[in-house]
Amino acid sequence: MPTPLIGISTYLESSVRWGVWDLPAAVLPAGYHQLVQRCGGLAVLLPPDDPGAAEETVARLDGLVVAGGPDVDPVRYGAERHPRTGPAHERRDAWELALIEAALDRGTPLLGVCRGMQLLNVALGGTLVQHLPDVVGHGGHCGPPGEFARHVVKPVPGTLLAAALPEAVTVPTYHHQALDRLADGLTASCHAEDGTVEAVELPGPGGFAVGVQWHPEAGTDMRVMDALIAAARAHGDATEAP
Repeated sequence: MPTPLIGISTYLESSVRWGVWDLPAAVLPAGYHQLVQRCGGLAVLLPPDDPGAAEETVARLDGLVVAGGPDVDPVRYGAERHPRTGPAHERRDAWELALIEAALDRGTPLLGVCRGMQLLNVALGGTLVQHLPDVVGHGGHCGPPGEFARHVVKPVPGTLLAAALPEAVTVPTYHHQALDRLADGLTASCHAEDGTVEAVELPGPGGFAVGVQWHPEAGTDMRVMDALIAAARAHGDATEAP
């Protein structure tokens, strides 16, 4: 099949500076598209759009990455806002939830990263812990502003995640929220040493739907993205078969 086309969701910021410019811009850390490219995929960025366009967008993709970013609006999972929860990003929440729904409906391979994993849980009816106590000391989940922390995660044997990462690994991480109630159908497939759920997946014949709480694009371990690209290649083969 042709090289798998992988869509990656992006931020939409009102003020971004580069050169002589300060303008609204769709932005994404370069690590995301570079990791897709290193693993053999073609990367295309998906800035927030009308949620009604999600189905047509996903139909043109072989795989989808829902990127990390700001906190999910707690209204999305029926919770009161915690004082430490960040401001709402309604357009991005709506767009990425629609992308996730379209990917699950079509069986398009999906990887949620950090916020993306949390959105996958919310999309399926789960909830979030809005603020981990003692962020820097709580298992090392979040470093100082703008710096990734690192901690060990341990995959659950027999899961899709464990097939890609069969052993405990040290990962780059930056989050102050986590999964609370796991959505029906989702399986926890990796944990931190303090018990925090670090990966989830949707078992069954629907394909590859995995979320990781850490940031593969900020590290050197390519195996999680390799697994997405392999699933995207298989998905593309299946959809092109006569």
